Amino acid sequence: SDSLHIAILASMLSLIIYWLIRDRHRVTNLSGKHVFITGCDTGLGNSLAKWLDKRGFCVIAACATEKGGQELQSCSSLSLKTVNLNLADSNSIARAMVFVTEETAGKGLFGLVSNAEGTAPVAPTDWLRIEDFHAVLDVSLLGLIEITLKLLPLLKKAEGRVVNLINAKGLMAFVGGGYSLSKWGMEAFSDTLRIEMQHFGVKVSIVEHGFFKAGLINSDVIEKYLLRLWNRLTPEIRDSYGEKYFVEYIKAQRSSVKRLCDTDISKVIKCTEHALTSKYPRTRYRVGWDAKFFWLFLSYAPSCLSDMLLSMMFPAPAATGRSVPGVQFNI
Repeated sequence: SDSLHIAILASMLSLIIYWLIRDRHRVTNLSGKHVFITGCDTGLGNSLAKWLDKRGFCVIAACATEKGGQELQSCSSLSLKTVNLNLADSNSIARAMVFVTEETAGKGLFGLVSNAEGTAPVAPTDWLRIEDFHAVLDVSLLGLIEITLKLLPLLKKAEGRVVNLINAKGLMAFVGGGYSLSKWGMEAFSDTLRIEMQHFGVKVSIVEHGFFKAGLINSDVIEKYLLRLWNRLTPEIRDSYGEKYFVEYIKAQRSSVKRLCDTDISKVIKCTEHALTSKYPRTRYRVGWDAKFFWLFLSYAPSCLSDMLLSMMFPAPAATGRSVPGVQFNI
């Protein structure tokens, strides 16, 4: 019995050591390897483009605006190129595909980093219309899928990598809107793509990150968006929630941005770099305390427990007959 326990422990220790050694192996000679990154105007995508440019990659940064592209080029090396990209427009995606093909010059694409943050904030489901869902899903899900499909031939040619940056809402949905739907969809797309592309030497990784200030829209934008939704509600729906609910809901959104978001976005950047440069990239990288512990825990917890914890985060509508509680904590 003791010999069996020792053998099991020794095997586990050997596996851990083997994994740690394997995890440290890196791809050599990054110079000349092209990486295409979406969502580079500001925030996470912008910081990642600058970081990978300094590491020696030939970065092709997709920006939604010409101003964003010009500002990024002004503080980067000459090897960094920018291209305008509207993920909701198939013609724009096709033009970006042509640009990437010309830039890679027959060598193929070593890396595709899909990032689409800064979309409209979430809101109670019955405040929304179908066009509100389209506004998010057309960019953060369907747009990212389309650009990936267009670039797959180049990725297969270079036996490259796909790294999808997905917010922790892909682990647990807790409020309405298309944001969580897009993240869940990208999780599913990434999993199927990883299994299928392994036959062609293309590696697919998911970076599941928590909430970071650099990737979020500011409180003023959130409040203006919610106020617009509130003002267009029918009197019946507005009365069912009550004015006090709206005020408390705004406070919950404001609190989550100001107090509970991590400021160190380099954690996400370093995991993304590992997924691009490791010979054996991980399937999933979880970044941020909330992604590693809170959201992951809730995703595995019994629904009765997760529902109870999440219900504490937001006020109760007036129609429930319960008093509207102050927000105890907000994620």
